[in-house]
Amino acid sequence: MRYCLFLLVWLAGGPLQGATLEVCADCTFSSLQAAVQTARPGDTIYLMAGVYREANIRIDKPLRITGRDMPVIDGGLTEEILTIEADSVLVEGIEFRNAGKSHIKDLAAIRIKRHDHFIIRNNRIINALFGIYIENGKYGLIENNTLLGEAVNEMSSGNAIHMWYCKNVLVEHNYLRGHRDGIYLEFVDSSRIRLNISEDNIRYGLHFMFSNDDDYFHNTFRRNGAGVAVMFSRRINMWENTFEHNWGRASYGLLLKEIYDAEIRDNTFRENTIGIYVEGSTRLQYRNNEFSRNGWAIKMSGGCLDNVVANNNFRYNTFDLALNSAANNNRFDGNYWSNYTGYDLGRDGRGDVPYHPVKLFNYVVNRTPEAMVLLRSLFVGLLNFSEKVSPVFTPANVADNSPLMRPITFNRTVQPKNRN
Repeated sequence: MRYCLFLLVWLAGGPLQGATLEVCADCTFSSLQAAVQTARPGDTIYLMAGVYREANIRIDKPLRITGRDMPVIDGGLTEEILTIEADSVLVEGIEFRNAGKSHIKDLAAIRIKRHDHFIIRNNRIINALFGIYIENGKYGLIENNTLLGEAVNEMSSGNAIHMWYCKNVLVEHNYLRGHRDGIYLEFVDSSRIRLNISEDNIRYGLHFMFSNDDDYFHNTFRRNGAGVAVMFSRRINMWENTFEHNWGRASYGLLLKEIYDAEIRDNTFRENTIGIYVEGSTRLQYRNNEFSRNGWAIKMSGGCLDNVVANNNFRYNTFDLALNSAANNNRFDGNYWSNYTGYDLGRDGRGDVPYHPVKLFNYVVNRTPEAMVLLRSLFVGLLNFSEKVSPVFTPANVADNSPLMRPITFNRTVQPKNRN
């Protein structure tokens, strides 16, 4: 990507070399805004340790703003703290506290407004409505920031990292907690989300809307209202992420709604109400994923066609698969199912009897949710056995014709660092 080359040149000390200004209680400049007004394009401003009570700081020229020993800018819950209105701005090593909150304006701790080539890294943002808000920006890096919100409900909260009409942005190694969405992308193309931890957010850990050609990988989404939602988007590739402990009446590890031509591979879905909920999505590849101890591993609604579910582990889920559509040309061959009781006379590692993952009790629960109270009863075992002997209600064409006899071993070593 073009922005990667730009960032490497800049970080090596490229063309933005200028004078150095310092901000501290005893320095020439005692406020960041005063230093910014005096600085010339390409200068570096060092914000020394201390607490600065400022808001509405406007950056209108290319600058490097670097904190020494994690200084604090406290917005006093009044307005936005820092607004970037220039290309080629770097902000690093600063703690932003108490940005303003409003019911009519999306106030942020850091806003990037219609400009490109930005770097926001190694910062802490505490108690902001929106943490980092990027509107119409390209070729940027959001790296190694910690964003801690105090969201109580969805209506009165904002997102930790909010991106709108952006392109070629890299978001990596961030820790996000206590917001509406950890990361929100709307009309964001050709960007990457990697090595982040997004947990304990009210709605989603990561949320895509109308975005295309993006990748997200090596992230952890934990204890959110739902892990990740991808909606109305194309060519979103998702690999080696962990979706875990997203529990609730309507919680998913991953929600897919009207997306096309995507790859979901090498992910772990562990202890979610629903591992993946899919609606109206076509030409998706689900490969090498681990589904373990979920309520439903995969739940497909109407309009899901031409999908391939292959080489996955389905272990100890309450229900492996629910399919609420008569039309089905999806393929489910070559997976491991812990509930499979067939045999392998040929000893080729694949069962000789097809496995039908949609159980009759699953069919009953989808139509009468109250029946879930019977889940562990003898009646359910008899019900599923009778349907296995003489199928009537479950779809005959939903089957794994070559189920694996042993679980697949996946080697996944890259994980984001736990921190707060």
